[in-house]
Amino acid sequence: MNTTTKSQFDVIIVGGGPAGLNAALVLGRARKHVLVLDNQKPRNWVTQETHGFLTRDGVSPQQFRAYAAEEIKSYPSVQFTSDTVIEINGQDGSFVVKTGENKLYHARKILFAVGKRDLPLGIDGLPEVYGKSAFVCPYCDGWELRDQKLVIIASADKVLHMAKLIAGWTKDYVLCTNGDGTLPKEQMLELSRHGIQVYEAPVHSIASEEGMVRTVELNDGTVIPCSGIFFQPKLQTGSDVPKALGCEVTDTGTIIVDAQGKTSVSGVFSAGDAASEMYQAIAAASLGALTAVSINNELNFERWDSSDDTRIIR
Repeated sequence: MNTTTKSQFDVIIVGGGPAGLNAALVLGRARKHVLVLDNQKPRNWVTQETHGFLTRDGVSPQQFRAYAAEEIKSYPSVQFTSDTVIEINGQDGSFVVKTGENKLYHARKILFAVGKRDLPLGIDGLPEVYGKSAFVCPYCDGWELRDQKLVIIASADKVLHMAKLIAGWTKDYVLCTNGDGTLPKEQMLELSRHGIQVYEAPVHSIASEEGMVRTVELNDGTVIPCSGIFFQPKLQTGSDVPKALGCEVTDTGTIIVDAQGKTSVSGVFSAGDAASEMYQAIAAASLGALTAVSINNELNFERWDSSDDTRIIR
């Protein structure tokens, strides 16, 4: 028995994080019929708090979504469905979205706000501390680890940048390249002048208690005591559907967009972490809002050009 259902929307937003939610808010206020499809598996749910977001600093990712959903309820043209998008076909003005629950939805425009997802780093003990005492973004969690003894895990081409950045939160840290490249001699000398130790052996494991890191052990037997970690993640786009639809992506998996959030596919947009490497909730929300404005403008202009009566939006 075919249980597929069909529904028509102006915009389907794939992903319900800060970018998707803020886009839904802007489009709802613009009187557009919007469906937010989200699989409820956001990357930031490993963390306990969201930081750097004015009026929401310190709330959990779950609380943030709950607050947003409550506000968006004021705009009845926005609907939410918990489901996974598995395929999108069609073209600008007439897209067909298929989900894991065998539902079909139709939309004039698509917005991918699918974020990124972590790839395993192969470090024993990292999952136990990730989001509790090991983080990826000092702007999000540096305050909580200020003045503590830290280990910074990053590839050789990134450690100097991280060394300069982390110095704003603590002076007590070491660098680990995790066996990923060798630092040029001049960079080693620069770090040495600042009294920063660099370890190039791969990380073997992380020892912790109740999510709080205690030591980092390297493959050569070196044991480094610490109370926190910042590490360079390996990421890919949160869904394979954008690439399958034809959207161009970078080597690191970021969807390529222009200043209006447009992808290489007409009628398809992207915002937030999926189309950026800033990885901050407030930045994602801002990009979601700006992209929603671009989508709304495009919809309004298309309607204007196709009809003599433009007085009624919907």
